[in-house]
Amino acid sequence: MRYRKLGDSEIEVSEISLGSWLTYGHGVERDQTEACTRAAFEAGINFFDTSNVYGAGAAETAWGEIFQDFKRDSYVLATKVYFPMSESDRGLSREQIHKQLDLSLERLQTDYVDLYQCHRFDPETPIEETMEALTEVAAAGKVREIGFSEWTPEQIRAGLEVPGAKKFVSSQPQYNMIWRAPEAEVFPLCAENGISQIVWSPLGQGVLTGKYKPGEPPPENSRATSEEMSISIRRYLDDRVLEAVQRLVPIAEGAGLSMAHMALAWVLRRDEVASAITGATRPEQVHSNAEASGVELSGDVLEAIDEALDGVAITGHRLAGFAKEGVLHR
Repeated sequence: MRYRKLGDSEIEVSEISLGSWLTYGHGVERDQTEACTRAAFEAGINFFDTSNVYGAGAAETAWGEIFQDFKRDSYVLATKVYFPMSESDRGLSREQIHKQLDLSLERLQTDYVDLYQCHRFDPETPIEETMEALTEVAAAGKVREIGFSEWTPEQIRAGLEVPGAKKFVSSQPQYNMIWRAPEAEVFPLCAENGISQIVWSPLGQGVLTGKYKPGEPPPENSRATSEEMSISIRRYLDDRVLEAVQRLVPIAEGAGLSMAHMALAWVLRRDEVASAITGATRPEQVHSNAEASGVELSGDVLEAIDEALDGVAITGHRLAGFAKEGVLHR
């Protein structure tokens, strides 16, 4: 496993990380969650990403129990805040950031998180209030570093411009061979400001493994067949996209790689990317994903990938799911 610096911070994260998005503590049984987490440590993965909203706190609770078996300084723990936890608990107000962080720490059974992220931008709360609250929790020792997920360039700039506020070190966008939207503006803006990308969905919700075939029903027990876990996969289950993905199969074979390894190596080819966040329901998936660290793709392979996905790759600025434009100031 190779490691990369997280933005301008002192934190080093594994190139492959483990996320608990719609799986741990909710869609995946507790025993599987523990087996995958232990496999991650065995594979050299040190970066674990969750959120308060995943399983309505269940993902944090599961990891909070499992992590008791590991030294706190042996892993980098990230969680998030923004999405509704009740009818009245949502957003990035000062009150919510303090309240939700304390609840997350309680579920995670730890005194601090290494990275606290705004899960989306909150256009109903002044950006100054949000940044001041993040600065306060960092000063209190509850948070080492801060980040955001799926903010627009305008929103990123607004956060960076708040006087005296703690600086972001990470951005968490969706990014993969098909969804390339962040390359246009978010990557360069963040690079200028010492902010790394920790990307979600590097395998396109599993579509880039090639297991979903055009014109065929999804494989049994796959994410696409699970009502709970299929939310973000639908946009990829278009026959044009699936046909293009099948054109990647011979490219991976020619390079001596699995489809998953090629997709993860493609994401990690960018220096701006500190880590690719992967999901897993079985320990062998964790070990296999970890083996993509250090894989480098040749120029010919990269060209062939671009050619295969011509017409289906998403480029240019796009608003992410559940994201809203605009910035509120005091």
